Formats: sequence, structure tokens, C-alpha cells
Amino acid sequence: MNNINYLWLFALLFEASDTVRSVLYPVMSELFPTLLLCLYGFFSNLRPSEPFLTHFLLGPEKNLTETQVVNEIYPVWTYSYLALLFPVFLATDYLRYKPVLILQAASFVATYAVLVWGRGVPAMQVLELAFGLASATDVAYYSYIYSVVPPASYQRVTGFCRGATLLGSAAGSLSGQLLVSLAAVRLRRLVEATLAAAVVAFTVPWFLPMPGRSLFFHRSGEEEGEATAEEEGRSRNGTAMEGGSRNGTAMEGRTRGVQERSDDADSKVPLNSQRVDPRQRSSGLTEVLRLLWRDFLRCYSQRPLLAWSAWWALSTCGYFQVVNYAQALWERVRSPTDLEIYNGYVETLATLLGAMAALAVGSVRVSWATWGEAALCLFSAVMAACVFTMDLVRHVGVCYGAYVLFRTAYMLLITVATFQIAASLSMQRYALVFGVNAFVALLLQSVLTLVVVDTAGLGLDVFSQFLIYGCYFAAIAAIFLLAALSKMASGRRSKTPAVPGETDSDTRSLPY
Repeated sequence: MNNINYLWLFALLFEASDTVRSVLYPVMSELFPTLLLCLYGFFSNLRPSEPFLTHFLLGPEKNLTETQVVNEIYPVWTYSYLALLFPVFLATDYLRYKPVLILQAASFVATYAVLVWGRGVPAMQVLELAFGLASATDVAYYSYIYSVVPPASYQRVTGFCRGATLLGSAAGSLSGQLLVSLAAVRLRRLVEATLAAAVVAFTVPWFLPMPGRSLFFHRSGEEEGEATAEEEGRSRNGTAMEGGSRNGTAMEGRTRGVQERSDDADSKVPLNSQRVDPRQRSSGLTEVLRLLWRDFLRCYSQRPLLAWSAWWALSTCGYFQVVNYAQALWERVRSPTDLEIYNGYVETLATLLGAMAALAVGSVRVSWATWGEAALCLFSAVMAACVFTMDLVRHVGVCYGAYVLFRTAYMLLITVATFQIAASLSMQRYALVFGVNAFVALLLQSVLTLVVVDTAGLGLDVFSQFLIYGCYFAAIAAIFLLAALSKMASGRRSKTPAVPGETDSDTRSLPY
């Protein structure tokens, strides 16, 4: 009798544990990789030395000149980033993200190891090459999570991952400034601390589960059909640019459709399982390139998406140039009697205000389809004014303030651009469009760097560079001012009665 009771108790416990496991496993299969990615994003962006990089290179530790740093070393990052972006994008999808994440972590370690022990211009150029590789592989960080969580969780986990990177960046800048200001820590020690954080980040991606699918090379026919159906549904329903975020109903319907078509056995297999779905098929390079080209033409045929993407590429090009060379400008305008450097506080404030602006704009109700071009013109003009102020006033405090406003304006509007572009795209095309926009931005930046910064081109000093960057943003503002005026003129023409006695209420609204 006792044995029978023990068997009954064992069976009851087994059934209870199976029930608990069936409830918790889907949650843990999503939570575990998200938590690891957040840890990786935090430590890989925890860089106490970043706000003082130019000062460190110009100081006695490395003893480099301003011309060497600005005109010979920094341009290597732009060129390497551009050259590696597209092949890394394809390799990331083909290798299913995790190996490329490990490569990125190794690149960060190599970058700061060279910064600690390397000397001379060639060593620093190798450093920029390694950092260019790390920047190009950043696509793996934001793509990995979409392969291991269900579509309904995309928005939530993206917010977690982006929040972790911003928190790491702000924490790194603030801790570096506090160590310099309060403890008089040498800059070399900050670089060593950054290297230590990179080593911690390097250990994290090894524990990530290997995805069983990817967006382009390893996808099921079911997913491809759903992406096409979703895209056509968005076009028919006119959701292209009015929404501030993804259509939740469409996303829920897509998720429900996948679940209804899945059988019971497949529904128990988590998305991050290494077991390959029997319905999955691997696409060849030619097929993937053809798919990408077809989707490229289909996406950029939409005028609103083209406008937001054009601003994205143009402004990101100028933004990178300003951020990359701002420290060199501060070194020039800083008085020799100023023994204290506040770069860390400035970077922290700029990061936090940019994050707050990005969060706040999500709750602002604006018809971006109507006022989009006007907003792009206005904020581009604000950014141009900030750059001109940094260049012409030449006071370090004013430069700091203009820089913070510049970055805040950019972060606010790039968030709006992200919303507007993503609103009409499936996940596959989302990755394509943002990849293309980044590539165009880097291509423009490489041309600008080659002509303005590089010693092979004009090799201008930092003040002349910022004057050109100010004119560049003013030109962007002028382009979108013309676009806004053209849109207003076309709107008035559409409201003109075609038949005598016709009223404005009879006219049709604009298609965008």
C-alpha cells in the first residue's frame, strides 16, 4: 500500500512539474536570450574612456598630432564600416547571428586592447579598422532577437535592448567623468576599464541559443507567404505612414495565423531550438539577392517612405561626422587654462536627453503624413544652427550646449523616422530598408570624409570642417522646405473645385 501511495505521489508531482514546465518554458525561452542580449548591450557600450578619446590620443600617452588623429586615423573607421557593412549583413543572416555577435564582441576587445598597448599612427588605424568591423556587425545585435521571440514580442524586446545600450553608454560616460573629476584617475586607467567591460561583454554571447531560422537565407515558405500577405494587407488598408508604430491588430493576426497552422508537435518546439523546421528551406545567394532587389524596388516606390529614408540617410551622414569630430573641436576651443574636462557630463546629458526625446515623441499626436516634410525642414535647420554655433562661437561651454541640443534633435526625429518607416513594413523589409539607409549614409559620409577630412583630399582643419557640416545641414533643411512647399501647393490644387459649385468637402484627400 505504501508503495502504491509513493507511486501515486510521484505521478502527481511529475504531472505538476510537466504543467509548470509547459507554462514557464515559453516564457523562459524568450526571457533568457533577451536578458543575455541586454547584458551584452550594456557592457559592450560601457565605455568610460569614450568621451576622452581624442584628448587621450593627443596627450602624452600616445603623443599624436591633431592632423594625424583627425585627418589620418579617424577616417579609417568610416571607410572600413562602409566596406564591411553589406558583406557582414549577408554573413550575419547566413550564419544566423550568434557567430557574428561573437565576432563583434571580439572586435571590441581588439579595439581597446590596441588602444591600451598600441602606439603610432598605423596601430591606431588598425584600431579604427577593428572598430569599423564592430560597427558593421551591430546589425547582428538587433536582428538576433527577432529570430528567437514571437512577432508579438518584437516591440517589447527591441525596447529592452535599445534601453540597455543607452543605459550602458550613459553609465560609461558618467562614470568616466566622475573618475576623472573626483578621483583624478589617469585616462589610461579609463581605457583599461573599457577593455575590462569589453572582455565581460565577450563572454555573454557564447551562452545565447543558436537560432534555427533567419530572415533571408534560412526561412520557411510559410513565413515568406505571410510577409507578402502582410505587406499587401498594409498597402490595401492604407496604414503606410499614418501610424506611429506597428499595426497591433495585423501583428496579432499574423501570430494567430502561424499558431493555427502549426500542429501540436511543432508548437512545443521553441523558436530558438536548434532543431530545424521540416518546412524550412535554405535560400542560395542568388535567390536572396533577387529577393532583396525585388523588395527594395517595392519599398522605395512609396513616396512617404522614400522621403523619410532620404532624410535618414542624409542626416545620419552629417550626424556621424559631427559626433566623430566634436571632441577635436572641443580640444581646439578649450582654453589652455581650463584644467577640467567635462566631456563625460556632456555625453551623458546628450544620451539621456536624446532617450527622453525619443520616448516623449511616441506620445505626441501629430499627423506626420501632413507635417512630415515641415518637421524635417525645421529640425534640420535647428541642427544646422547648432553646428554653426559650435564652429563660430568657439567657446567650450557654448559648444557643449549646442552639441547636446544637436544630438537631442537628431534622436527625436530619427525616432519619428523609425516609426514612420517601420509602420508599413514586415520584419524582413524592415531589416532591408534600414540596412539600405545605413549603407547610403555611410557612402555619403565616406565621400564627405574623403573630400573634406582625409589628407588625400582637402585635409581641412576642424573649424573648416564644421563650417561645411553646418552648410550641409542647411542644404538638407532647404531640400525639405521645397518638398513641404510643393506638398502644400499640391494640396491646394487638390482642394480646388473641379466643377462650378463644388465645395471643399467634395474633394478627395491626398493619398499620403
